[in-house]
Amino acid sequence: MAKKQATQFVCQACGYESPRWLGRCPNCGAWNQMEEERLSGRTIKHPENHTPIHEGYKSAKPQRIKTVAAQKETRVLTSLKEFNRVLGGGVVPGSLVLVGGDPGIGKSTLLLQVSMQLSQEQGTVLYVSGEESMHQIKMRADRLGFEDPDFYVFAETDMDEIKVAIQDLKPQFLVIDSIQTMTHEESNGIAGSVSQVRETTSELMHIAKENGIATFIVGHVTKEGNIAGPRMLEHMVDTVLYFEGEKHDTFRILRAVKNRFGSTNELGVFDMQSDGLKEVDNPSELFLEERLAGANGSAVVASMEGTRPILTEVQALLAPTAFGNARRTASGLDYSRVTLIMAVLEKRAGLMLQNQDAYLKATGGVRLDEPAVDLAIAVSVASSYWEKETLATDCFVGEIGLTGEIRRVPRLQERVQEAQKLGFKRIFVPKGSASGIKAPEDIQVMAAATLRDVLAVIFPK
Repeated sequence: MAKKQATQFVCQACGYESPRWLGRCPNCGAWNQMEEERLSGRTIKHPENHTPIHEGYKSAKPQRIKTVAAQKETRVLTSLKEFNRVLGGGVVPGSLVLVGGDPGIGKSTLLLQVSMQLSQEQGTVLYVSGEESMHQIKMRADRLGFEDPDFYVFAETDMDEIKVAIQDLKPQFLVIDSIQTMTHEESNGIAGSVSQVRETTSELMHIAKENGIATFIVGHVTKEGNIAGPRMLEHMVDTVLYFEGEKHDTFRILRAVKNRFGSTNELGVFDMQSDGLKEVDNPSELFLEERLAGANGSAVVASMEGTRPILTEVQALLAPTAFGNARRTASGLDYSRVTLIMAVLEKRAGLMLQNQDAYLKATGGVRLDEPAVDLAIAVSVASSYWEKETLATDCFVGEIGLTGEIRRVPRLQERVQEAQKLGFKRIFVPKGSASGIKAPEDIQVMAAATLRDVLAVIFPK
C-alpha cells in the first residue's frame, strides 16, 4: 500500500502553517486563506562545483569580528537623483531591493527606466518579466524615448531557466518583475503562494550576495496596501521601497521603509508623463503652488521626510454637524493625532468643537506622520473655526502636548532654511528648539511656549 504523502495548510496572507484546515488564520485573522501544500522534505542544494559568477565574491567562512575589515559599500549612481536619494546614495552591488505598489502605479516603468540607463553607463542588465512578453517590454522601452536601449530581456517564470541565463550573461544588475509570478521546482505550491515566494526570494538572495549582482524585485500589494506574501519577504531583502500615488494624479512618491544601506523614511517625488517618469527637484514648491491666497483653514508645515525638509499645506474644513455626534475625517494625517489636537484646542484654547464636523487633509498626496505637524493642524483648525485666514508667508513647526505646550522638534535649522528658500517671512517654532538657530536675515523665527501664544499672534482679537 502506497504511503500517503504528508501535507500541511499554509496561510497565503502571512505564511502561518497548520496541520489541519482552518477557516480563519489564528496569526493574522484572514478568512479562507489556508491552502493545502505537500511536504516534500527536500532542501535547496547548490551543486558541488558551484562558484560565484563574479570574482571577488567568494564563499564566506566564519571569522572573528575583530579580524573583519570594515569597508564602506560602493555605490552605483543612476541618472535619477531622486531614486539615488531613496536608496541612500545609489545602488549597492549585491543588494536585494524590493519595490512594491498598487497595480498600474508605475513600478515596471520606473525599473525599466533605471535598467536602460544602467545598461548604457554602468554594465550588463538582465530584465526578467513574468507578466509581459519581450515584445511588450520593447514597446514600452520605445515609448520611454531611449535611443537604442541595449539590455537583455527575458520572459520567463522558471527559476532554473533564470539561473542559467544569469550564468551565461553574468549581469551586474538583475530585475525580477514580479516575484509573485516566479516558480521554484523545490516548492510544490502554485506561483504566488507563500512557499513559492519564500523559495524564489531565498534563491535570488543567494545569487545576489554570492555574485555581487544588484537585484530589484517587484512585489504585488494586497488591498490593505501591504506587500503580498509572507512577512519574511520584507525581512530577507536589504531595502523595501513603496511606490505610491493616486491613479488619477500624475505625481508619484517613492518611499523607503527599510534600508540597510541608508536612512529610512526617505522620499522621492516623480511626475508620471507620457514619456516616462520625470523627477521633481523641488517638491515643496510643487505642493504649495496651488495654494489659494486669503483662504481660511490653511497652514503650512515644514516636515522632515528622511533627510529632506518638505513644506506641505495642511487644510481643515469645519462645518456644523447635522447629527448627534460630530464627524472627524483625516486624509494624509494620523486620525488619532487629529482627534487629540482637537481635544487640546477645546480644553486649552476655548474652541467649541463638539458640534463641528471636521475634515482635514495634507495636500499633494504626502502622508505626514511626524509629531512636528501638530502646530500646523491646530492652526488650520482654528483658522476654519474662526473663519480667519492665516498669512501666506507664515510657516508652523512644533509638537503639541496635552497641556497645550509646544514641544521641541529635531533638525529645526534645515526646516527654517527650506522655509526661507521658498519666500516665507515668519516661522513659528517651539521655544525649546529656538536657541542656537541661525536664521537668515529675511525670515523671522517666532519662538512660542504654548499653543495659546501662537493663536494670539496669528489671530489677534
